[in-house]
Formats: sequence, structure tokens, C-alpha cells
Amino acid sequence: MSDGYRESADSWADLLRDCRRRGMRAPVLAVGDGALGFWKALAVVFPETRHQRCWVHKIANVLDSLPKSAQPGAKKALQEIYNAEDRDSALVAVTAFEKTYGAKWPKAAKKITDDVDELLAYYDFPAAHWIHLRTTNPIESTYATVRLRAKVTKGAGSAAAALAMVFKLVESAQQRWRAVNAPPLVALVRAGARFERGQLVERPQTTAA
Repeated sequence: MSDGYRESADSWADLLRDCRRRGMRAPVLAVGDGALGFWKALAVVFPETRHQRCWVHKIANVLDSLPKSAQPGAKKALQEIYNAEDRDSALVAVTAFEKTYGAKWPKAAKKITDDVDELLAYYDFPAAHWIHLRTTNPIESTYATVRLRAKVTKGAGSAAAALAMVFKLVESAQQRWRAVNAPPLVALVRAGARFERGQLVERPQTTAA
């Protein structure tokens, strides 16, 4: 954890480089919203890491591009995409969304079609992990506590004090974090196992000592 300048690429790159210096290997998948600074930094520090765009943020962005009368139906159509049983079914739902909303509201449709590969990246991972990978909500919910505290205190007084406050709040919040589903599969993902339709189809080859 470190402080930075808004969502700048330089601040994100400093954080990621620090993680790398302390021994973190390139993540297999990174999940984030549309913050360009994060993705630019990731491409520099961990270029091999795949991208997954957050569905919660994406849905909010799409609905903001639609009139209120169209939002309930659009939200249901978007849920049919990210809750689809597999990638092929999700792509069918994407096509249906584009057909329904693209003519009247092309900007809203393009927010999905332009990022479809990064929105559906989680389908290449274990089905048990999809719920964890579709959104940054696990992080956002943790920072809800931080934002509330910052609002009450009206500032921590200094950058060092703010960083210390955030660290202690997150340290406390982690006691309530939900454990990842199917934890043994995490090691297989890290080792390069291949998954199709959420199921393991190829184990990584082991190298003889």
C-alpha cells in the first residue's frame, strides 16, 4: 500500500514495481475498472498479465449512457451476459444486447462491444472463481470503510497519517474478507493449467528434478 497522485500511470507503476521488488510474480489476471493509469502501468511492469474489466463499473457506465426508461431492460440484458454459463453463451448475449440497444444508443452498445474480450476474460478460469474475477467489489467494499472514516475525520492531517489510517482500517477489514472458492485451484491457475467452460482440461506439465 502506498499513496499516489490520483489514478496516474506513474503512481500505479511505482506501486507495481515495489510489489515486484518484494517478490511478487506477474499476476495471471488483473481486475480493474476503466482507469487508464492502472492499465498503462500494468503493461509496463507486468506486460504478460491478462486484463479483466470490472462488470459493476461497466454496467454503471453503460446505464449512464441510456435514458432512465431503457435502464431496467438494459441492466437485465447485461446480467445475462456476465451470468452466462460459458463464453459462447455470453457472446450470444452480447450480440443480443448490441442488436437491441445499438441502433438507438450506439455509444452504450460500444462500451460493451469494444471491451468484450476483457469483459469475458474470466471464462478462461475455474468456474468456482468467476464470482471473484468479474468485479473489483471485494476491494471497493473494503474501501467503503475507508471513505466513511475519511469523511468523518475530514482529513487525516498529513499524507503519512492518512496512509497509516488507511492501513489500519484495511487491516481490520481483512478479518471479514470472504475466502476464495476452491482454493486448491488457485495453484493450478498460477502453474498454467488450462480451463474451458470453467472446467480443468489440461494440467500443467511438471518438470523432473
